[in-house]
Amino acid sequence: MKLIFIDIDGTLTIPGENAPPDSALAAIRASQAKGNKVFLCTGRNPDMLKPLLVYNFDGYVGCGGGYVVAEDEVLFDCPMTDEQREIALRTLHDSGVFCTVEAKDGSWGDENLGIRPMQEYDNRPIYKVVMMCTSLDQLDACKAELEKDFQFVFQEVKAYSCMNGELVNRKFDKGLGVRLIAEHYGVPISDTYGFGDSINDLEMIETVGTSVCMENGADALKAVSDIICPSVQEDGLAKAFSDLGLD
Repeated sequence: MKLIFIDIDGTLTIPGENAPPDSALAAIRASQAKGNKVFLCTGRNPDMLKPLLVYNFDGYVGCGGGYVVAEDEVLFDCPMTDEQREIALRTLHDSGVFCTVEAKDGSWGDENLGIRPMQEYDNRPIYKVVMMCTSLDQLDACKAELEKDFQFVFQEVKAYSCMNGELVNRKFDKGLGVRLIAEHYGVPISDTYGFGDSINDLEMIETVGTSVCMENGADALKAVSDIICPSVQEDGLAKAFSDLGLD
């Protein structure tokens, strides 16, 4: 049995879309028919994963590693504590940072972005805070209280003169999810495969036995991956499955 872990946006699907190419679905189903198991490995929460779960994956590493499911069994569940959430939202809001909070079953944002407004958030456990600001200096107060427990991962979006980022718990990452699922099935890491495209896939790529980066992926991820396959638009996943004998 081989265990296969697949990122979504830019790997399984064109970024922002929820329908994988027919070639990818055929390769995944053929691999499962051979006795392999295929998992999504993503920063998305379970609610955001719903459009993909209809394709009968064997489980998923969700919330960037904070919520891990193998078939119907939850292997790992690590939301923020109430205190961490309260400190994060208080200090970020006091500094003028826009926030979105992500729970297992929904997301809430400070402004109308097609998700429920923050006013409706009911303090249920959350796994991640997505942030938007104009200067990293706005994060100083929050970092002083939370940086020991969380990474502040940011990137600049030049078209909008702002910076987008995430508050990521140091207790988990995608690599941890891979290890937990491998241990659950008693499969050695050497028989695990990971497919990704961006630097937030790094821990997965560094953990699996065979790592694959899409041609449309980040140069930094390509540099540490075993294999580069064609882009998602060029049926890269299906071609890599075939080359690796997974389908």
